[in-house]
Amino acid sequence: MKNIIALSALVRHWEKPGRSDSEQPLKIWYSEAKKAEWSSPHDVKKQFRSSSLIANNRVVFNIKGNKYRLVVSINYNSGWVFIRFVGTHEEYDKIDATII
Repeated sequence: MKNIIALSALVRHWEKPGRSDSEQPLKIWYSEAKKAEWSSPHDVKKQFRSSSLIANNRVVFNIKGNKYRLVVSINYNSGWVFIRFVGTHEEYDKIDATII
């Protein structure tokens, strides 16, 4: 994908106390997503089999063995990925990922 907005959200997450173990998995996800050419949700699911496709072109990725969750919104036509949420599984359970 050409553009991923905003890398700073990932950095803020892994810089929080106790979350440094998410840095490498998030960097790997970012690198893979940056190179990806997703034209549909099917393409995402094909590359990241454990991801979950939800409403409003949102995708939930399991990070570090599902310890963390990453929610993105994807505009397939323009090649943009918008990071909507990154947090622990427990924090994820408290949000509505379809509207954040």
